[in-house]
Amino acid sequence: MPHFIIEHGNALLTQADMQEAMEIAATCGAQCGFIQPDDIKVRMTPYAHFLALDGRTSFVHMTVRLLAGRTGAQKEALAIALRAAMVARFPQIESISVEVCDMDPVSYKKHLA
Repeated sequence: MPHFIIEHGNALLTQADMQEAMEIAATCGAQCGFIQPDDIKVRMTPYAHFLALDGRTSFVHMTVRLLAGRTGAQKEALAIALRAAMVARFPQIESISVEVCDMDPVSYKKHLA
């Protein structure tokens, strides 16, 4: 925890672009002031097939899953920072969105070996 999940379609076309997007997520998370950098996990899922009825042909959507307890202002600031950094680096992507979601600390369980 926290988990930064990047989904994309027709957007991050090279290995370097994918790596940069993951580094943007990790860096923004580490710099936000309320996440321990060593706890950050980033993963990515590309979609070969998707349909956007508005005609857009590329997207990136980032979901950030955090244990509940952050303020709305903290989550909004993180979302804005992530979106701004992605837009600045990848202006050609037609849709970039970010959602910061709370994880229920009662039902979230993990094991580290």
